[in-house]
Amino acid sequence: MARRGLALFYAVAGVAHLIVTDAIVRIVPAWVPAPRLAVIATGWCELAGAAALLLPAPWRRAAGWALAAYALCVWPANIRHAAIDLSRGTGLSLWYHAPRLALQPAIIWWALWASGAVRIGRTTP
Repeated sequence: MARRGLALFYAVAGVAHLIVTDAIVRIVPAWVPAPRLAVIATGWCELAGAAALLLPAPWRRAAGWALAAYALCVWPANIRHAAIDLSRGTGLSLWYHAPRLALQPAIIWWALWASGAVRIGRTTP
């Protein structure tokens, strides 16, 4: 159940990156080269990771590590998104951004745990 939920979460995020690319490009930090390409590529990576979560254990565990690393790497963009919205007062509120930023470590843990990459409290993946 947790793994399928995670796969759905990343599939929705991947599709969003491909559909609302321009909205996501605006939160990419300036130091990222080719921001539009980066957003599109990360969308496809999220979709690939979501699919791999539904495959046998070796693929599933690799996807867990990759998606956990991805969640860590996009944290700066999430921080930038919050800074943009909150400083201008024209975007999403603190009610959206605070939980999103606070839950980023939980998303990382979820990817590792649900994929079987780490076995906290589990005997089999």
